[in-house]
Amino acid sequence: MIGVVVLGSTGSIGESTLDVLARHPDRFRLVAIGAHRNVGKLTQQILQHRPAYAALADEAAARELKERLGDAAPQTRLLAGPQALVELAMLPEAECVMAAIVGAAGLSSTLAAARAGKRLLLANKESLVMSGPLLMQAVHEGGSTLLPIDSEHNAIFQCLPHGSRAGEAPAGVRRLLLTASGGPFRDLPAELIAAATPEAAVAHPNWVMGRKISVDSATLMNKGLELIEACFLFGLAPERVDIVIHPQSIIHSLVEYVDGSLLAQLGSPDMRTPIAHALAWPQRMSSGVAFLDLVKTARLEFRAPDPERFRCLALAHSAARAGGLAPVHLNAANEIAVHAFLERQLNFPGIASVIEEVITRCPAGKIGGLEDVLAADAEARRRARECIRARSTVALS
Repeated sequence: MIGVVVLGSTGSIGESTLDVLARHPDRFRLVAIGAHRNVGKLTQQILQHRPAYAALADEAAARELKERLGDAAPQTRLLAGPQALVELAMLPEAECVMAAIVGAAGLSSTLAAARAGKRLLLANKESLVMSGPLLMQAVHEGGSTLLPIDSEHNAIFQCLPHGSRAGEAPAGVRRLLLTASGGPFRDLPAELIAAATPEAAVAHPNWVMGRKISVDSATLMNKGLELIEACFLFGLAPERVDIVIHPQSIIHSLVEYVDGSLLAQLGSPDMRTPIAHALAWPQRMSSGVAFLDLVKTARLEFRAPDPERFRCLALAHSAARAGGLAPVHLNAANEIAVHAFLERQLNFPGIASVIEEVITRCPAGKIGGLEDVLAADAEARRRARECIRARSTVALS
């Protein structure tokens, strides 16, 4: 039995992971689940799955969780506070850790799992975007096995030569192609995008995702972050990673080899496929996903992303080339700007404008350690909030 910890269990990736695990009770044992503050959903998961440990990073939410459960789950030990997620990531009872906490909040626990030598199923983009050199160092020094969960990076991993290692350029590969659905605004007339609402931005045409990642899909920042991730995961320069719009989301990514071969991974747009692949690797197991019918799919389309429509992608390319702390600034500014958009404090084009202002004003120094990353993250967030307040003041005057 393989012991598994699911960090970010109340999010879409976490729920899909629990679904896959429940299909294979003979192979996996759920050791622990953790989240930020979703008391209601974590309560349900504890009662349904009966893990040995559960944690909420928000201490007030953790107290509420304890009150709600009462004596209903005596087998589950409850932990509270941000450090609790780090403790779960290092539990000796677990060989495998799903890192699916969204945003910078998932950084510490992801690094802890890598240092502890776990099989690390990485669904937290920010761990590589913010601290790629630190995470890759932790993986190698801790003897961890890093397996990507993002459908695009998992697809690339499946198409690479046998024996490829995280962080090392695979032999014979010319370039990687990350596919993007284009999000809900891919065909919206440009003049209407400025008036796009949060409700429209989170209505993804192909995937069921959280609100923040859905907005990232609408701006194509998700592809920009994935490009930065891919450079660290597969040891390639940004110039060897391309983005292509593929509205059907059937081909999840492609690898082009120097001999002209182009290998692609196809499947229904369901995150349980990469989750099941990583859990069972190097074997295969059922995921509960509907099998792809190529005849019904009928047509696969591809197009280049419009740089005017998707300004965030160009900003991410720039940060990837700059390296160092530039991706930290990019990610932090994006998180603040997306939150402001969802709270109706910023219009949709304003997301890219705020990010551009922040990364222009923040120096892209080198990463010496985690303290540099956290300081740069805090500074970029501060500048982003200032920028948003300034815009609000101008709009009201």
